[in-house]
Formats: sequence, structure tokens, C-alpha cells
Amino acid sequence: MKKIMWFLVAVAVGICGAANLLAAGEQEASPIADYVIGLGDTLTISVWKDESLTRQVVVLPDGKIAFPLVGQLPAAGRTVAELTRDMEQKLERFVPGVTLSVVVQQVNSLMVYVIGRVNTPGRFVLNSDINVLQALAMAGGLNPFAKRGDIRIFREAGGGTKVMYFDYDKVSVGEEVKQNIKLRRGDVIVVP
Repeated sequence: MKKIMWFLVAVAVGICGAANLLAAGEQEASPIADYVIGLGDTLTISVWKDESLTRQVVVLPDGKIAFPLVGQLPAAGRTVAELTRDMEQKLERFVPGVTLSVVVQQVNSLMVYVIGRVNTPGRFVLNSDINVLQALAMAGGLNPFAKRGDIRIFREAGGGTKVMYFDYDKVSVGEEVKQNIKLRRGDVIVVP
């Protein structure tokens, strides 16, 4: 039964991908914007020619990291390039001509939540851009009692919560593919 369900999810994802290509006329290049650092992410920060300043740090719940010579500084909500520039400026007075490298070693902040009538509800860490169908596949697919036409996606935006609707059957046959949105950090999918 599970193998059949996985096959159906894979077919649905394939159909949606093909429908998106037909709708767009070509495959989107979809360049990923600079990654925005989030709470819990693990960063490796290294200073060229100074091994004593190479550290692996975790972005704390207050959004800050601690680094020798510069103390605590905000990291969450900033891109890797912004954090690198800021750290280089702060380290310049201690290490003239500093060359700094910031690498996101482990992404722990890109999470979505799938709850309700799915086979494996829970919190899922995203290592790439995924859409609603892919998240439902990660959650083991819909269970037989799910209200397939009444799925909702909750997204925190602009100080409030935005609710988007998803009809599994329509999306999986290539209709309403615009409902198969790319998910963002913190999105919650509810399957009644």
C-alpha cells in the first residue's frame, strides 16, 4: 500500500512539474537568492592565514553569534555576504587586510511543518526549495481520511498570518498548479 502511495505522489510531482513547464513555456532558471541565515544554523567562519580564528558557531535563539575579537553580533536575518562584510570590518583593526570566509555548514532554520491527516506528520528541514506536493511527499502522503480539497498553508507575513488553499486532486492532474507554491521558512501545511 505504501509503495503505491509513493508511486502516486511521484507521478503527481512529475505531472505538476510538466504542467509548470508548459505554463511557463520553458524551465525557470530560478536563481536562489543569497541565503538568509536563520536561528539554529551552524556557520563555519575562518580567517585566511590565521587558524586560531577559525570557528564553528551556532546562531543562538536571540539571532546572534559570538566570535573572538568582535564579541556578539547579529547573524539571523542577514545574508552570508552581509555577515562576512560586517565581520571583516570589525576584524580589520585587529587583523589588517583580513580575508574572511563564512560558510553555512548546516541549515537548521529552514523548516516547514506538515500536520493533520498525513502518514508522517512533523517538522521537516529543507535543504532546497520545495513546493507543497513535495512537502506532502516528505510527510508520507495523505492518509485515506484526508480532505484532499481543503488543504491549507499558513504563512507568517507582514505581522500577520496569510492562509493559502491547496486542492490536492486538482493540482495532481495539472489543474490549479499555481496552488503548488514554493514553501518558505516556517510555513505550516494543515491537512484536515
